[in-house]
Amino acid sequence: MTKEITDIRREEIIKACNELYKNVNFKDITIKQIGEKTTFSRTSIYNYFQTKEEIFLALFQREYEMWIDDLNKMYDENENQSKEEFASGLAHTIEKRPTLLKLLSMNMYDMEENSRMEVLIEFKRAYGDSIKTVKKCLDKFFKNMNEREKQEFLFSFFPFMYGIYPYTFVTDKQKESMQKAEVPFEYMTIYELAYKEILKLL
Repeated sequence: MTKEITDIRREEIIKACNELYKNVNFKDITIKQIGEKTTFSRTSIYNYFQTKEEIFLALFQREYEMWIDDLNKMYDENENQSKEEFASGLAHTIEKRPTLLKLLSMNMYDMEENSRMEVLIEFKRAYGDSIKTVKKCLDKFFKNMNEREKQEFLFSFFPFMYGIYPYTFVTDKQKESMQKAEVPFEYMTIYELAYKEILKLL
């Protein structure tokens, strides 16, 4: 089988997984269900992925790679940016990646624990590249920041991303329970929450 066919089939499996994940919980999705959404047999999936978690990790990796593409576009298309412009631009790139945020906040441990080391390394490479790309943007747009300040931004911003999804995608049951528990809560969009935090970190 050629690399081109392999890549096409892997992408079809990842897309099928992504479609299911929009409406079905991670723990409830099976390789059989994913296989039913592809054009080839379920058993063929095992030629590309050994576990459900590896499929999700590939989806996760793709989300990071697509985010990096948007970060690079922001980097290439701007010579200078104010703090407000950078915060807005970065927040917009995150706003486009709700699946990345959902995977970050909900299922990362299971995916990593049940994937082969070589698959995990490929994923970690994409994650590492996202950090390097944000750092590259800081280097370009904030020349007055020293290295320690840039590292502090990265070490605050990336953990912050883990909490965006549960704060911005709230079920009716969660809303009702918060009201009945009399917990004050301000509902914000991905963009609103990210913009405010990025601006604070800068």
